[in-house]
Amino acid sequence: MNTPPDSLRILGIDASLRSTGLGIVEAEGSRMRSVWHGRVRNPAARPLSACLVALEDAVCEQIVSCHPQAAAIEGVFFSKNIHTTLILGHARGVLIGQCARHGIPVYEYEPRRVKQAVVGFGGAVKGQMQRMVMTLLNLPELPQEDEADALALAICHLHNRTRLKLSGIEPL
Repeated sequence: MNTPPDSLRILGIDASLRSTGLGIVEAEGSRMRSVWHGRVRNPAARPLSACLVALEDAVCEQIVSCHPQAAAIEGVFFSKNIHTTLILGHARGVLIGQCARHGIPVYEYEPRRVKQAVVGFGGAVKGQMQRMVMTLLNLPELPQEDEADALALAICHLHNRTRLKLSGIEPL
């Protein structure tokens, strides 16, 4: 799936061990469309190492088939449960590492910035995000939460790319 010459494709990643959302948004001028979106589901009984391999395989498959030029991932959050934070760190590391292996720069966005870019309000709730993503990308149905978050991250990056260039913000 080649990228048209005047377009830009962004891979959005909503990282999680059990249900990672992935979405690729293509922008041509001011028009955006979803190229692909889906989830990587890992059952609770699956060992950590197998979950990480599934994440690695899924993101690699989309990178190879859709050819994104950049990726956007949600910023790190801190949980009271250190184990949860460490598990998320493993998942993020695998996903960011695969992007790096394929030469794709990864940019990090805080949830409030993503909500502001997509909905216009940093305190938006999940349902508002899902509906706005569906509207902005002209999707036939409401995307799953993880998929909507991934698509929203890609949209946020597209909205912020000029600011990134001007401010000299570097990828992860």
